[in-house]
Amino acid sequence: MTVAIEMGLTTAGAAAAMDLEELLATRLLVQGNSGSGKSHLLRRLLEQSAPWVQQAIIDPEGDFVTLAERFGHLVIDAEDHTERGLQVAGERARLHRVSTVLNLEGLDAENQMRRAAAFLGGMFDVDRDHWYPMLVVVDEAQLFAPAVAGEVSDEARKLSLGAMTNLMCRGRKRGLAGIIATQRLAKLAKNVAAEASNFLMGRTFLDIDMARAADLLGMERRQAEAFRDLERGQFMALGPALSRRPLRLNIGPTDTSPRNSTPRLMPLPEAATEEMRAVILAAPPPDASRPQRRPAPDLLEQLRAAKAAAVPEVRAEPIEVPVSAEELAERRERVDRTLRAVLAEPDAGFRAIGVLYQEFVVRCRIEGLGSAVPDLNEFRRMLTHARAGLGTDLADDDAWQEVSLRASILPDDMQGVFMMIARAAKEGWPCPGDAAIARAYGSHSLRRAQRLLGYMEEQGLIVVQLDGGGRRFVTLVELAWATAPGDPNGDEQPAEPAASAASA
Repeated sequence: MTVAIEMGLTTAGAAAAMDLEELLATRLLVQGNSGSGKSHLLRRLLEQSAPWVQQAIIDPEGDFVTLAERFGHLVIDAEDHTERGLQVAGERARLHRVSTVLNLEGLDAENQMRRAAAFLGGMFDVDRDHWYPMLVVVDEAQLFAPAVAGEVSDEARKLSLGAMTNLMCRGRKRGLAGIIATQRLAKLAKNVAAEASNFLMGRTFLDIDMARAADLLGMERRQAEAFRDLERGQFMALGPALSRRPLRLNIGPTDTSPRNSTPRLMPLPEAATEEMRAVILAAPPPDASRPQRRPAPDLLEQLRAAKAAAVPEVRAEPIEVPVSAEELAERRERVDRTLRAVLAEPDAGFRAIGVLYQEFVVRCRIEGLGSAVPDLNEFRRMLTHARAGLGTDLADDDAWQEVSLRASILPDDMQGVFMMIARAAKEGWPCPGDAAIARAYGSHSLRRAQRLLGYMEEQGLIVVQLDGGGRRFVTLVELAWATAPGDPNGDEQPAEPAASAASA
């Protein structure tokens, strides 16, 4: 059965139809700058296809919750549910073939990514018996499949990007047809965008986005300027479900509307300046989160307080037991030994600092260290030195005070990498490879290691150079320390020269 969805009219006035069955097999990518009409296009598509196919909408701004009143979508407010609860909800939505709107409004970027990934994962992992056809619409897809790392944690980004990749790359066999909309193709991960075979390109102004849109539509570069001339609600269409040649169309009207309408000019209120001053600069209401000042005690309570003050309470002063230098050194060695045991775990280099600190505290208690356990800030400093390969004796050396001072301008997670390079430069060892730098940073990405070096060079801390053989060496600015040339593609950090000679 062929179902044609009317999306609007072409510039010639003919009906612009979309083949729903072809769309389920080939997926859709929508691009357009803010205000180009992407959300209106998605709403038109959802309204026209709602009687024919199950739908799921990943809605970061709460624009599509109004579909519930007209078409019976189940609205799921993500902030009211855990990630596990949303995963189960995604599974049950497919089992019972219920159209849903995952409302992510009110959550920060990281929690939006985590909860969207859980919900998509639940729909993706259902048994084969329930692989019914389903449209999965993701608005503002660049938030969930970013091309580059942002302010969110690596774990959240990996979860979200993995779920989006599964949707677009492997979802077709499971009946999931991904429809993704983005403001800019340059912000969207390429492996996610590349899986779409249908395209609706709206108004855009940046040269790089116009060039990519023209390439996807098979247009010549000189024709890319046409994307600047598109009106709101106009899109260039191409794909097996739309048109075999680039076709300009105007999206038709919708039956529902978003909660947040397009801003309209409104006359300013007429009010006297003094009245507005009194309203705007009035004292703020009391903050409920802060403890309120206690009311003044009555006379009886004052008498009791005075009586209690007349009889001084004798309190035993804590007795401080002096600790000898030998005991301090022994405690320090036990703490260092515990830290080395934590870092000896296979995946310790890639775990969050909070998780490592919890395990460190537990091990210290087992060792009987008690109050000698370092706090989190001290643990960060110790971890930075340990990942850089610095022992306690070397970290306390006066020669490293300047290194520590210069490292302090970097973010905490980069300081260990800088100190590792500084140590190699001070000792004249070969420059660590990308794998060693990434491991010290807590990442598997070799490209991130290269970006770290570039960032440190931009901060004026190091100078990175290559010799004639393509080997890399790093010079520390103002310290006159330089590493020996090393292979940047080497898998391990080069061994110390003395150790190498001994093993030989």
